Amino acid sequence: MNILIFTNTFTPHVGGVARSVEAFTEEYRKRGHRVLVVAPEFPDMPQDEVDVVRISAIQNFNASDFSVVLPIHPALSETIDAFRPDIVHSQHPFLLGMTAVRIARHRGLPLVFTHHTLYEQYTHYVPGDSPALKRFAIELATRYANLADQVFAPSESIRDLLQQRGVTTPIAVVPTGVRLENFAHGDGSAFRRQTGIPQDAFVVGHLGRLAPEKNLEFLAQAVADFLGRHPHAHFLVIGSGPSENSLRDVFARAGLDARLYVAGILQQQALADALHAMDLFAFASTSETQGMVLTEAMAAALPVVALDAPGAREVVRDRHNGRLLQEATPAAFSAALQWASGLPPESLRDLKQAALDTAEAFSMPRSADKALACYESLKPGTATESGADVSAWEEAMTAIKTEWDILKSVAGAGDAALGARLFSERED
Repeated sequence: MNILIFTNTFTPHVGGVARSVEAFTEEYRKRGHRVLVVAPEFPDMPQDEVDVVRISAIQNFNASDFSVVLPIHPALSETIDAFRPDIVHSQHPFLLGMTAVRIARHRGLPLVFTHHTLYEQYTHYVPGDSPALKRFAIELATRYANLADQVFAPSESIRDLLQQRGVTTPIAVVPTGVRLENFAHGDGSAFRRQTGIPQDAFVVGHLGRLAPEKNLEFLAQAVADFLGRHPHAHFLVIGSGPSENSLRDVFARAGLDARLYVAGILQQQALADALHAMDLFAFASTSETQGMVLTEAMAAALPVVALDAPGAREVVRDRHNGRLLQEATPAAFSAALQWASGLPPESLRDLKQAALDTAEAFSMPRSADKALACYESLKPGTATESGADVSAWEEAMTAIKTEWDILKSVAGAGDAALGARLFSERED
């Protein structure tokens, strides 16, 4: 099968969507499928990419680490024609996601859309952030999903939310799987020596982008409170991003900066070593659609303490493989860390084994099986292959209808957001 993927984030960008696209692409190719990824340019891109088309983009948009593609894509159509895709898979409802709709409609191909992100949680990256913009983001993603033939939701929570928001396209739950072999073995002792973490310390860890939507100030306050009560405890953070300084400030104000270690972005064996240097994984984000970093942590036999939120609640079972907290306060989170750190050895072993069992249930092969089964059910017959047998008139009408559907989707989202705001103002 020839799978055409459109994504607004891809390697070397570090984030959930980029890592998801990489993971699925690797698994599909391993099974003999061809995958063509269309993605923006990013700083420090790999030089030897195979079957990746890079689109010119504005890099570091609005002081973030995201790239925003430019509207002109020279020679893209010819490249896609030569690739002869069987299916189009879009990872976003805007920018290259709009291109995905046009490509799929023009060639009579099925369109799959993965609703990776709660976009209303990310509007702070756009100038003019407001409640109306958040409503617009919700409406746009919902209407885009209804342009697709199949929607992938990364978790049951997101599937239910999309249905509540009015998505009528069939939805399949397809989480991004974890490569168990990438995290099973690591030299935690060596990593502690290199980083300066005492060998006998109790290490709370965290992995992810250090960004406002990750609820990092809450996490920092909770972990700092725990460290303040436990002189032998330390905090290891893997990742980078705009919130790193605010994270450091919390520990500096508490006089605990000597027990905070920010390792930056780590990959492959270095990442596995860092995870194995931890005793417990802490996660406070409420903006996730799936628990990717949670399953990666569990693949390294780490119990997880997390807030009850989409993504986390599908992975963490309270007092089975960690703690899933209903009470979203730093004090409650700190107490959960204390509970885990005080477990007797046999109870901690049970918790770690349960974490490993959970990771196995979210393995990459299992996720790829689900995705490919959906692809096969949508794969077009020869009559629609690339649209080559469609008359010029039908091609023109298809193009016009596609543009109209896109415009209606965007305009409808704007009208819905504006209408909600006006109604709110009348109520006030």
